[in-house]
Amino acid sequence: MNYDFNSPTDISLPLRDSRKEKGATAWYVGGVKFEPVRGEGFVGRVSEGGSVNFTDVYFNPHGHGTHTECMGHITPDVQSIDEVIRSGGVPPIMECLVRTIEPQKNGDDYIIAPGSLPAEKKLPPAFVVRTLPNPESKKVKAWDNTNPPFLDPEFTQGLVERGVEHLLIDLPSVDREVDGGALASHRVFFGIPHSPRKNATITEFVYVPNHVEDGTYGLNLQIAPFDLDASPSRPVLYPLA
Repeated sequence: MNYDFNSPTDISLPLRDSRKEKGATAWYVGGVKFEPVRGEGFVGRVSEGGSVNFTDVYFNPHGHGTHTECMGHITPDVQSIDEVIRSGGVPPIMECLVRTIEPQKNGDDYIIAPGSLPAEKKLPPAFVVRTLPNPESKKVKAWDNTNPPFLDPEFTQGLVERGVEHLLIDLPSVDREVDGGALASHRVFFGIPHSPRKNATITEFVYVPNHVEDGTYGLNLQIAPFDLDASPSRPVLYPLA
């Protein structure tokens, strides 16, 4: 496929100092903090007389902003997302399908149910879920104790069966906020424990603007080189040329 690389749409949420600007947060970890390094007459802030801006950053990859995680998020052997990238597990450009889905009420929960699966029996390697409603306030929402919508494991299994290897969603997690550690959709998507999918990734906390239409795009999933199970990331969509 040919893509229009002159018309990118960045669907990531940035990390910002929470004492200056709000950003999306979850999992009870507070806000991001940027602190100038100080010590022995040195200050890492030009506005305070320092020669350079030299800043420590305090954040949690899962709780702050857009991040991409690998199987190591839920396995005893903490697989590195950086190793997944370096091994070629994530192509520089891959075909991606964007779909808007309205979660359905199920008791006290809102779920993305199997009935929302695309009709296609074969899907591109990447799949982006934009949930409704989709206000811009999602970009700065504190999701703690809100029981956000999540994926029914049968929906997740349907994506796996249709060939999806890279799942992106505009929610804090593919699983229920409080589920007793079950992490059912994570386990289904990563094939744990019986069929591990070492190159699969889940990206959470994206934001797909309303002007982006459902359909096929090229996806460039940029990931910071953190030797962890998850890393801040910048997914960028490119329309068909």
